[in-house]
Amino acid sequence: MTIGVGGSDFATELARIPNGRDAVPPIGAEEHARRVARAQARMAELGIAALWLDGTTNLAWLCGLKHGQSERPVGAVLPVRGPLSYLAPAFEVEKLKTMLALPGEVRGWEEDEDPYALFAGMLREADIPGGTVALDDMARVFVAEGMRAALPNHRFVASGPVTSHLRERKTEHEVAILRQAMAMTLGIQAAAARALRPGVTTEEVTEFLAAAHRRAGFDAGPAFSIVLFGEPTAYPHGVPYPQTLKEGDVVLVDVGAPLHGYMSDITRSYVFGEPSPRQREIWDLTKRAQAAGFAAARPGAPCGGIDDACRGVVTGTGFGPGYKVPGLPHRTGHGIGMDVHEAPYFVGNNRAPLAIGNTGSIEPTIAIYGEFGIRLEDHIVVTETGAEWLTPPAPSIDDPFGRE
Repeated sequence: MTIGVGGSDFATELARIPNGRDAVPPIGAEEHARRVARAQARMAELGIAALWLDGTTNLAWLCGLKHGQSERPVGAVLPVRGPLSYLAPAFEVEKLKTMLALPGEVRGWEEDEDPYALFAGMLREADIPGGTVALDDMARVFVAEGMRAALPNHRFVASGPVTSHLRERKTEHEVAILRQAMAMTLGIQAAAARALRPGVTTEEVTEFLAAAHRRAGFDAGPAFSIVLFGEPTAYPHGVPYPQTLKEGDVVLVDVGAPLHGYMSDITRSYVFGEPSPRQREIWDLTKRAQAAGFAAARPGAPCGGIDDACRGVVTGTGFGPGYKVPGLPHRTGHGIGMDVHEAPYFVGNNRAPLAIGNTGSIEPTIAIYGEFGIRLEDHIVVTETGAEWLTPPAPSIDDPFGRE
């Protein structure tokens, strides 16, 4: 029997889940103010006169305002020089004031008024009658089109060179939150493995993961939860039907949740029972691929080099070629932060250099339709000397959680 798999039950394991929420403090107003200053410096460097932040993760990361998006524009206006201000429907103004982490005037538009005309007026008042405006690259098309129509004398660009550029380079505080979130989810993964028994369904495991993440102190339950047994483990994003566990099945669990706004994301694959020679061969190959990706992660190296290294190990044994199945069917990894998938992406055609502070997954997957799949996912932070794991990778197929 695989070490650390089976032998307990969900009720017992749920009662043992510790609350780790306060181990690392959340991001405070002072840090958000520093982010605004960094954004304005970056805007000046790029010749950007103003930045529009829609109700997206960019708004939450920069200003600390978690509002979300709807059919009515809500967001923030940041000039290259001068104070931050906010735009919202008039009936939302008073509520929005209670949600602000950073001070700023909140301007409201009535239901029968044009919000884009108000935005244009805010820029004129900030002495920005023309020039380049960066639009939140996560904004809806109708918002972007409305702003372009209201400002025919301005040039518009996507916000990525400001927002993504800054968000990709995590601070020590951000890394500490991510590290804590990953450790908490890894502990929940181990608890779920201990609770397995023949006859357990994927739905039961999913319910446990949701309850365990809430008990552990995450902001909410899992943002995603993929639980697979047996042949369906070959499908990277799961299948639309439940499964029931039996002896000898590969188990794949991919789950993550937000802590202080930052996402965890851990995948573990293991066997319920004694691994077969074939399962052992593929698990060990995936482990070697993950280690090769880690070795390729160093500042200045291309982001795609991580994928090249992982894929080279897999295709070197006869799988593939490229993204063909049996083999590694998708990119090897993605950045992580306040979004579970964000830049930089570790895919072969991304030759942008890795930067100190980049965080992301190394998650090679070997999919063999009709048999099973193995994915091992942990995250790194790029440092001056190479990379560090945010969680320890799975040691072996016989001891996937390092219990021995």
